[in-house]
Amino acid sequence: MHVPDGFLNAPVSVATGAVAAAAVAVSLRGARRELAGDAEGSGLGAERTAPLAGLVAAFVFAVQMLNFPVAAGTSGHLLGGALAAILVGPYTGVLCVSVVLLMQGLLFADGGLSALGTNILLMGVVTVVVAYALFRGLLRVLPAGRGSVGVATFVAALVSVPASAIAFTGLYAIGGTADVSIGKVFAAMAGVHVLIGIGEAAITTATVGAVLAVRPDLVHGAADAVRTTLVVRTPAGAPARPATPEPAPAGAPARGSLRPLWLGGLGVTVVCAAFVSFYASASPDGLEKVATDEGIIEEAREHDLADSPLADYGVRDLDNERLSIALAGSAGVAVTLAAGTATFLALRRRGSGASAPDGEPQRA
Repeated sequence: MHVPDGFLNAPVSVATGAVAAAAVAVSLRGARRELAGDAEGSGLGAERTAPLAGLVAAFVFAVQMLNFPVAAGTSGHLLGGALAAILVGPYTGVLCVSVVLLMQGLLFADGGLSALGTNILLMGVVTVVVAYALFRGLLRVLPAGRGSVGVATFVAALVSVPASAIAFTGLYAIGGTADVSIGKVFAAMAGVHVLIGIGEAAITTATVGAVLAVRPDLVHGAADAVRTTLVVRTPAGAPARPATPEPAPAGAPARGSLRPLWLGGLGVTVVCAAFVSFYASASPDGLEKVATDEGIIEEAREHDLADSPLADYGVRDLDNERLSIALAGSAGVAVTLAAGTATFLALRRRGSGASAPDGEPQRA
């Protein structure tokens, strides 16, 4: 779904860049509140909430390398907007996907540089807004519980992918550089991306479910849907009262520790990027396949960084393909994790609501 340079004309590319920049600016402010709110609600500090969001960005990067077949000669990959929004919040989710797209464009020549704003808008903003709105809406009408979270996650992730594809078709109708039938482009993009959406939904639901199973308090979008209150039984006629948590046993991890989840998540991320990615489908993804079939691909321009050392997710001049992919994937995870964590740490510290000596909150 990465749009290359040349698909859209300059005015539309500039306009999508401006909209994407505005969305990122809004998300920077919103992410401060999300990160600060999560830390206050779970007892976690900035040093823990920010690395969690950074890990989500790295995981999205890694899983985007895993193209899966969806039809004859066509593949798809995770977009990640729904996953990021549900796990760490919509504003932080937009930033997670934006960090991924920036690293992909600059280091791996994936997605055009002049189309960076377009890709952030389609893969970061549209997917997050559609998925999170649908997810929260479904949770309001479904009974509370983890099963409902799974259903809402699946539907939200599935719908977010064709929504992004339809948004691209709309942009192409306004500023496409090839003379093609928009009706055919719409039908082809919507059809293939519904199939890709099923894969997106399966990956997203499995990931959110795994986090729910071990740390439900860390799933931002479902905090109120899975929250339970433990009540102590009292004699008849006496009011019930909340139970007082028992102290943790000596030597046990501190309450709210993210270390086991973070290390486990990082391990899965590295395995996906460095090893599983070797077996990814080599077929063109949905956008590339439609562009080829409809004659749009002829307008694509070569990436300005096509000769970079890690272009196309391999190490230049390294003949061992398996090792080349493993090193490039590992480097991408490391850089994305570092960039994401640094960004979210800075935001979390600015939005931490530190108090002045007299107890009044400091002004930003």
